[in-house]
Amino acid sequence: MHADVVVIGRVLTHGGEEGEISTPYGNVRAISSMISGKDVVFISRHGEDHLPPHRVNYRAIICAAESTGAERIIAINTVGSMISPPGSFVIPNDFIEFTKSRIATFYENRAVHVDMSEPYCPEIRAALIESCRYEGHEPYEGVYVCTEGPHLETRAQIKMLRGFGDVIGMTGYPEVVLARERALCYASICLVTNTAGDGQVDLSQIVSVERRSRSDLARIIERAISRIPEHRSCRCSRALENAKF
Repeated sequence: MHADVVVIGRVLTHGGEEGEISTPYGNVRAISSMISGKDVVFISRHGEDHLPPHRVNYRAIICAAESTGAERIIAINTVGSMISPPGSFVIPNDFIEFTKSRIATFYENRAVHVDMSEPYCPEIRAALIESCRYEGHEPYEGVYVCTEGPHLETRAQIKMLRGFGDVIGMTGYPEVVLARERALCYASICLVTNTAGDGQVDLSQIVSVERRSRSDLARIIERAISRIPEHRSCRCSRALENAKF
């Protein structure tokens, strides 16, 4: 499959060519489509069996994205928010992670230290922010906190995490770091499905918000793809310069 842009998270197209991408870390199912005149490949992060976040094969997904020839990745994440209501969108500008059982590098036998001072591609972020506004959604910006899951957080945990970030999810890491290790441009759009710490949350509430927001999210992604510059001028492509011993 060839792609100009890869969208990770959920499939937002009807039809398209289904296929399987082989990687050294396992095979990844994907759907190829044409959006805004660009080849786009969609990868469902959790797969058909909806794997829990700590079992997602993040290295295979990023490797599959790279193998399409794409240099840009748009990630879709669902989150609980401490700054915005359900149904809103957040474009992360930084992250903090509290995971514990995930392989977070392609370089297990060599010291490679990629710079993460600006973890999300500024060009994709700008396209996502502009697209949200065009579709009538004023996006929030903030720090993404990634927890291990798969359980939702306790009230005490959320009280602590308020001091670290603005939205809480379970899938944003290590994708963002793995993409940087491949010198790919990566940014996330987060759909807020619940207010973090505001009473009991169940899966039906999360699914309901996702369904209501699907069409808005699809339009935002479509417009963002059309707004991404053809040629990269960000620093993402130079991520491995001076990163290896």
